[in-house]
Amino acid sequence: MTEIVMSQTPPILHGPSEKERKYDRQLRLWAASGQAALESANILLVNSGPGTVGVETLKNLVLPGIGRFAIYDEARVEEADLGVNFFLDENSLGKPRSESLTGHLLELNPEVQGDWYPNENVKTLDSLLTSSPVFTTIIYTHPITPENLSLLESHGQQHQTPLVAIHSAGFYSYFRINLPGAFPIVDTHPDETATTDLRLLTPWPELAVFAEELTKNIDDLSDFEHGHLPYVVILLHYLERWKAEHDGSYPSTYKEKTEFRRIVQGAARTQNAEGGEENFDEAAGAVLKTLVVPSLPSGLKEIFEYERTNPAEQKSGFWVIADAVRAFYEKHKCLPLPGKVPDMKAQSKVYIQLQNIYKAKARKDAAEILETVQATAGGQTIDPAEVDLFCKNAAFVKLINATTGKISRADRLKEVAAQEFRNDEQAGMTLQPLSLLPIYLAMQATAHQVETEDGRGWPRQEEVLARVAKMVPGADENERVRQAVEEVARAEGGELHNVAALTGGMVAQEMIKIITKQYIPIDNTCLFDGISSRCQILRL
Repeated sequence: MTEIVMSQTPPILHGPSEKERKYDRQLRLWAASGQAALESANILLVNSGPGTVGVETLKNLVLPGIGRFAIYDEARVEEADLGVNFFLDENSLGKPRSESLTGHLLELNPEVQGDWYPNENVKTLDSLLTSSPVFTTIIYTHPITPENLSLLESHGQQHQTPLVAIHSAGFYSYFRINLPGAFPIVDTHPDETATTDLRLLTPWPELAVFAEELTKNIDDLSDFEHGHLPYVVILLHYLERWKAEHDGSYPSTYKEKTEFRRIVQGAARTQNAEGGEENFDEAAGAVLKTLVVPSLPSGLKEIFEYERTNPAEQKSGFWVIADAVRAFYEKHKCLPLPGKVPDMKAQSKVYIQLQNIYKAKARKDAAEILETVQATAGGQTIDPAEVDLFCKNAAFVKLINATTGKISRADRLKEVAAQEFRNDEQAGMTLQPLSLLPIYLAMQATAHQVETEDGRGWPRQEEVLARVAKMVPGADENERVRQAVEEVARAEGGELHNVAALTGGMVAQEMIKIITKQYIPIDNTCLFDGISSRCQILRL
C-alpha cells in the first residue's frame, strides 16, 4: 500500500492568480462579481474649471481596475495647473489637458484603457455622447456651462445613466449623485449580527422536532451533553415550557422577556468543573434579540409599495423577484429564511445538523419564490442565483431615489433649506452640529458661470449672494450663508489639492457602490467643510 501511494503524482496546487493577488483586498469587499462589474465599467469624466477633483476621482477608479474611461476637457495645460494637479508636469504645458491626464492615469494600471477628447475625430461633447457606447456612469465637474449640463442630463435620462456632479472650491466641496429613477440595491452587506434570523417564535416542524429530541431528557443529560446543547435548542425548549404556563403565549413585553431570561440563566448547571455553562450564557444573551415576531422591514415595505411607472422597471428582474417575495410574505406572513446560523457552543455533529436544518428551510423558501418567478412573464430568463441572493438579503434590500420626480429640485431645495435653518436655530438646545447647507448654496450659485458679464472675472460676494437669494429667497440674509459665500468668493474657483483628493476618494467610493450594486450609496448629496473637517448628507 505504501508503494502505491508513493508512486502516485501529488496533485498540482494552484495558488491565487496574478489578478487575485493584485486585487486581493478589494475582492474581500465586493467579491469576484463586484470586480467583474468594475472591469466592465466605462466611465466618462467631463472636466472643467481647475479640473483637479475629477481626476482624483478617476484615479481612485483606475487603481481598483475599471475597464475603461474617457476624459472630455476643453482646456489646455497652463502654469496654474501644475500647482494643483499631480497628474500634470512641465512637459504637459500647452498640450490638451485631457491628453496629459489620460496618459498619466493609464500609468497607474496597465489593465485599464483610456481615451481623451476633444481630438481630431471628436471635437464636441455632443458628438462624443452620440458616437460613443453608452457609459456606465458620467462624472462632471463644476463650473460647467449650462449647454454642456443640458446635454449630459438629456443623455443620462435617455440612456438611464447615473450622473455624478462634483464641485470643489477652496476649503469646501460637495458631490451630488443623480440616479436614473429608483435604484435598488440587493447586496447591501449588512452587519452579520443583524442578519441572524432564527425564527424561534415560529419554528417549522423539522426544527421543533430536532429541539425536542435533544432536550426531552434535559435534566438527565451528562454535564458534557448539557453544556453543549446549542442555545437555539435551549431557547426553544424553555419557550415551550413558558407557553405551557402562559396560556400558549410567548414572552412579548420587555418585562416578560427579562423574566424568561432569568429562567434560562437559572437552568444552567453551576456545580460542574467550569462553574457554569457557556451555552446557557449564550442563550440568555440572545433572548432580547432573537425573540422577535417577524415583521416587514421599512426598506422592503417601501419596495412593495413603490409605484412603477417606467416600462423598463416592469421588465426588470429585480422587480419580478420583488413581486414573488411579496407574494411569499402575504402567504406566509414572514420573509424567506436567510438560513445563516451564528456560531455557538455545541458538539460539531449537532451544530452541523442544526445548520443543515436551517439551510434546508432556506432552500425550500427560495425554491418556492423561484417557482413564482419562473411562472411570471419574463421570469424564465432570471438566474436562480439572483433569487437566492434576494432571499438571503430580503430584510436589507434598499431602494435609493424612490421618490424622484414627485417634487422639483428647486422646490425640494427650498424645503430642505427651511428645515435646516430651523434646525440651526435649535442647535444650541439639541447640541446637534450646524447644517452645511450654506456651503451648498454658496457653491451652487457659482456652479455654472465663472466670469461676470462685464468681464471683471470671478463674481463678487454681493453677486453671489444675489444668486443665492434667487435659489432660496431670504437665504442671503442668513449669517452662515454670508460666511460661506465670502469663502467661496475668496477662493475664486481655485481648488486645494488636499480637499480635491479627499473629495475624489469619497466620490469614487460611492461610484463603486453604484457600479457593483453593492453596499448603500448616499442619497443624494454629500457636503464637505474642510475648515471644520465635517461632512453632511442631504437629499436635495
